[in-house]
Amino acid sequence: MTSEPEQQIGAGTPDAFQRLWTPHRMAYIQGEGKPSGPGADDGCPFCSLPGKSDEDALIVARGEHVYAVLNLYPYNGGHLMTVPYRHVADYTDLTGPETVELAELTKQAMTALRSASGAHGFNIGMNQGAVAGAGIAAHLHQHIVPRWGGDTNFMPVVGHTKILPQLLADTRKMLAEAWPTA
Repeated sequence: MTSEPEQQIGAGTPDAFQRLWTPHRMAYIQGEGKPSGPGADDGCPFCSLPGKSDEDALIVARGEHVYAVLNLYPYNGGHLMTVPYRHVADYTDLTGPETVELAELTKQAMTALRSASGAHGFNIGMNQGAVAGAGIAAHLHQHIVPRWGGDTNFMPVVGHTKILPQLLADTRKMLAEAWPTA
């Protein structure tokens, strides 16, 4: 004799999934903090971050043309982005010095992540345009996502949940201290 699953008040019908609630992600889902338009004056967070302290903005390193900042909605612990100061959408619109420094800060980010957290590998890339998945398409940014053997364990595969073992402020401090100096 089989019985119907018991209805859980407020949680719906049991479906064998455990749930870890992450209400802070609702800001990302609802587009909070996204620019209202394509211009630098349309509320672009990448344009406003450099005016804040490194700690408040989660900036790990600053160059002359580009800075490195932690992603507020990381795929893995230590997920960084390299971002030009200039409000530019397309990679082909970067100047020579911006292109060189974007590459150099990406290399430095990899070095810092290996030193601070023992990253085994990286996913590095940028989504060009909204149709390519860019969350903030009007301001170019390159993702540097550290990877480790076994980081695709049962939590993201079965539980559909990523575990980040450290607060972003602590990650920022750790990476800033490990950042290579010239």
